[in-house]
Amino acid sequence: MLRTKLDLSPFPSIHANDHVNLGQSTNDVFPTAIHVAAAVAIREQLIPALERCKEVLAAKAVEWKDVLKIGRTHLADATPLSLGQEIGGLARQLERSLGRAAVAMESLLELPIGGTAVGTGINTHADFGRRVCEVLANETGIPFVEAANHFEANAQRDGLVECHGELRTVAATMFNVANNIRWLASGPRCGLHEIKLPELQPGSSIMPGKVNPVLCESLMQAAARVLGNDQTIVVCGAAGGQFQLNVMMPVMADAVLESVRLLANATAAFAEACLAGMEADVATCGAAVERSLAMATALNPFLGYERAAELAKEAFATGKTIRQLCIDKNILPAEQLNEALDPWRMTRPQP
Repeated sequence: MLRTKLDLSPFPSIHANDHVNLGQSTNDVFPTAIHVAAAVAIREQLIPALERCKEVLAAKAVEWKDVLKIGRTHLADATPLSLGQEIGGLARQLERSLGRAAVAMESLLELPIGGTAVGTGINTHADFGRRVCEVLANETGIPFVEAANHFEANAQRDGLVECHGELRTVAATMFNVANNIRWLASGPRCGLHEIKLPELQPGSSIMPGKVNPVLCESLMQAAARVLGNDQTIVVCGAAGGQFQLNVMMPVMADAVLESVRLLANATAAFAEACLAGMEADVATCGAAVERSLAMATALNPFLGYERAAELAKEAFATGKTIRQLCIDKNILPAEQLNEALDPWRMTRPQP
């Protein structure tokens, strides 16, 4: 005979509210679960992905420390630097992102559990919140603690807003790093092409041989989604709660967990399938340096800004390099000119 109900007759009567839910409320359990889930995801997914990305960029910075290239500000030629210095700057961005991810996790450590309905702790034991936090801390290895004030912890989701604010900054960094790599790899003949990315797939169904920076663009899209999620989190944190409860926690939970997942997965793929296999185009990097009009900057101490600017404009108009124009006009003695226009000298402060 088919049973239509669960037969509990051999067991004591168990009531969902009186026994299973004893001492707990949706109002403190639900935000506790969000904090724990988000903190664990940040530690186990996002932080390792950011760490790997930082390691790859830091290794490339060392590998390319002797590759000279031209700098750019406002998308215009600027003074030289090494490719290692440029990539080292990106590695530092990742290092700082790791710190921000840690802060994001720390903002979730206070748990509302034990506050029950409105923060008073009605119908629960006075030690319940503390003891649950101890168990969660032991199980996860994350130092969760009972909220200092259960009325704040139940009613407000400021910690989650702070957490996602750090994730937003990480997303902005990752968008920037991916976009810089994409620009440096642009070309191969009509762009910068100072670095070469792994050729992962055909880039066009109509243009043979075209290869696109798909991992860069994938990470940029993931970051854009996280930036949008942050607006959701902020609105929910500011306006979702009145008095003793924030009623918009479900969408906040969905948004923060999606943000961690997207950032972690896209960053991990970017590090392994794009950054790890990229190479320097040493010839392209070096060729632009001597042609750059920004070389005139090194003449400022010798000629003054105005005279150096005139030379830069004349070099552009005639198609000559700064060095050639200075030689033609006998601007400086050869030895002094070579010292002034030594591009490696421009990559560091002078004593």
